[in-house]
Amino acid sequence: MRYAHAVSDVREAERALMARVPDGTLMQRAASGLAAICASLLGGVYGSRVVVLAGTGDNGGDALFAGARLAARGAHVTAIPTGSGLHETGAAALRRSGGRSASPTGPDAAAAIAAADLIIDGILGIGGHGGLREPAATLAGLAAEGASDGALVVATDLPSGVDADTGAVEGVAIDADVTVTFGTIKPGLLVDPGAGYAGTVHLVDIGLGPYLTAAPAAAAFQAADVADLLPRPDAESDKYRRGVLGVLAGSQRYTGAAVLSVGGAIRGGAGMVRLVSARAAADVVRAHWPEAVITVTDPADRGEPAGPAAVEAAGRVQAWVAGPGLGTDDEAAALLAAVLATPLPVLVDADGLTVLSERRELLSRPQGAATLITPHAGELARLLNADHEDIEAHRLAFVRRAADELGVTVLLKGSTTTIATPGTDDPVLVNATGTGWLATAGSGDVLSGLAGALLAQGVLPVRSGAAAAAFLHGIAGRIAADDAPAGAADVLEAIPEAFRRVDAGAEYGG
Repeated sequence: MRYAHAVSDVREAERALMARVPDGTLMQRAASGLAAICASLLGGVYGSRVVVLAGTGDNGGDALFAGARLAARGAHVTAIPTGSGLHETGAAALRRSGGRSASPTGPDAAAAIAAADLIIDGILGIGGHGGLREPAATLAGLAAEGASDGALVVATDLPSGVDADTGAVEGVAIDADVTVTFGTIKPGLLVDPGAGYAGTVHLVDIGLGPYLTAAPAAAAFQAADVADLLPRPDAESDKYRRGVLGVLAGSQRYTGAAVLSVGGAIRGGAGMVRLVSARAAADVVRAHWPEAVITVTDPADRGEPAGPAAVEAAGRVQAWVAGPGLGTDDEAAALLAAVLATPLPVLVDADGLTVLSERRELLSRPQGAATLITPHAGELARLLNADHEDIEAHRLAFVRRAADELGVTVLLKGSTTTIATPGTDDPVLVNATGTGWLATAGSGDVLSGLAGALLAQGVLPVRSGAAAAAFLHGIAGRIAADDAPAGAADVLEAIPEAFRRVDAGAEYGG
């Protein structure tokens, strides 16, 4: 697990540690770790060209001291101030090691950046808010041009212009290839849009651990965490003990969603899947997944249970998935209400979320019944009567708000998936295994079935099952796409390989 702490908690831990160590110790520890990683990225330090974009604060000091260490090993290091001057002791150390400085607005700065092999961003620290101002904004643009010509951009603690607590980017920000962060990961490095600016994140231990007494603000599962959660059948297992999932999905008009949800559940290890659906969808599912047990919701003149009675007629299950392709009419709402009236864990997605946005009272479930909703930003905007773009820009804040306001566990889908539980101090769980190729029709239906299968198999609490499913789904997306277009059916077929990679300890996660 990778834990991230809020800025206020990091500051408190730093104060406690600095009271016990000599002045400057933390800066030297940070600079040592930063310089070591920069050296490994350069390969050969001697003769390399390094630019340090340095603010006046401690972040700039960390970067300048790292630059001094590289200069002492033979690198040509140029420091460019982005404020009223340079961190005094850091700049002095750089000069003693043979480094130099250049005016941020003169031709020497632009030439140094254009020629750089590596650019160190030390403009703003974790206390920075909002986009970069001049001259930092122009220098960030020059750094981006340098990166396009092959220079590596390394951020000190976090990319300048990214909000450390939220990941929000409001204006110009440094787009880093690598971020070297100190003491603990910051939430903004895990969650988009900030995560998209961070590149690969390296954590340097500067001794904060014992002093970080507050609960983490966010946490990211790693492959080992997911592997520990996954159920494995034993000699006594049968289809019932392995978990029976009920799936309420599909309609006369929308048949594919049921196919993908049921497939996600089967590939996710459910011992049995009981589908409740309209005849048109049921027929398509039967052709794709003959192992599914199907109850049809069509009128009783065909001898089938009508409407909500089909939910009870489906038989015993351990959890439900409800909503993909269900439709949003009164009949769909009645079916969803019947599922939510059970005491079982229920995952609601897709059309089910549209129904809930109009009938929030359906979330008043039997006491102790766990509910998981899996909206994307647009669906969450309807549920909260909020702005879609605000949600995309402030994913951590909105997933927490949604969990508390709706009283359910919320998995907010997107480039980074976030999961929050109502009324607790538990950190928001963040998943970064996904790929842009997962932005395809039906991908969410596969995730619903996969997550439902894990819940039916007893992967609880619900947030853990949701996070494990998102992790596996993201890996399956990577396998299916392999940097080429892929559809939801391809993601579905890749799920078993995703399980195998997690069991084998493949390195994934954010």
